[in-house]
Amino acid sequence: MKRSEVNAIQTNAKEFLAKHAWSLPKWAFWSPADWQGRGSEIAEIKECMLGWDVTDFGSGDFNKRGLFLFTLRNGNLQGKSKKQYAEKIMIVQPHQETPMHFHRFKMEDIINRGGGELCIQLYGSTEDEKLSNDPLTVSIDGISRTIRAGDIVSLQVGESICLEPFMYHRFWAEKGTTLVGEVSLVNDDNSDNRFFENVGRFPAIEEDETPLHLLVSDYT
Repeated sequence: MKRSEVNAIQTNAKEFLAKHAWSLPKWAFWSPADWQGRGSEIAEIKECMLGWDVTDFGSGDFNKRGLFLFTLRNGNLQGKSKKQYAEKIMIVQPHQETPMHFHRFKMEDIINRGGGELCIQLYGSTEDEKLSNDPLTVSIDGISRTIRAGDIVSLQVGESICLEPFMYHRFWAEKGTTLVGEVSLVNDDNSDNRFFENVGRFPAIEEDETPLHLLVSDYT
């Protein structure tokens, strides 16, 4: 991805979040220069990968296969934080796919917080991490529901679904851009994701202009 594309996505995200009255922490708006000279006081931000996250999953087409995320709080599976939980806010465009994947450790609630509908296709997984043809049971706002392998659950505004470890899922929005929340156990995008296809979680950035705000992948 080009940095100019990332900058434009961040600008649009700030406008969309403001429209839905969703506020980010003050440091979210730091420029690269604002990070200079800071030390151990921001260790949690860096070690737990809090902040801006934009990915096209290696597709080269963010609008077709991509996702905007901001990690608001998180722990660390390497024991660098006492927190056992995480929270993200995401923006999902119509028919913009987050590809099929599961998490080995993380259990998560995915919440439609505003906008259109969030569509999630679900499968269980086999012992060799292929898609299972068996039915699976999910909790939607605390109500248990058994679905067939490959069924699509559509979450309306205010609805949520609990996704357990090893539960394959892919998602996209319909009927408008959708604000999506995630509340979960500790999130580790470097080690806990199992994508069904070979995709790239963090994009290589072509630096065609100065960053507006640093991405979590910029911290190193």
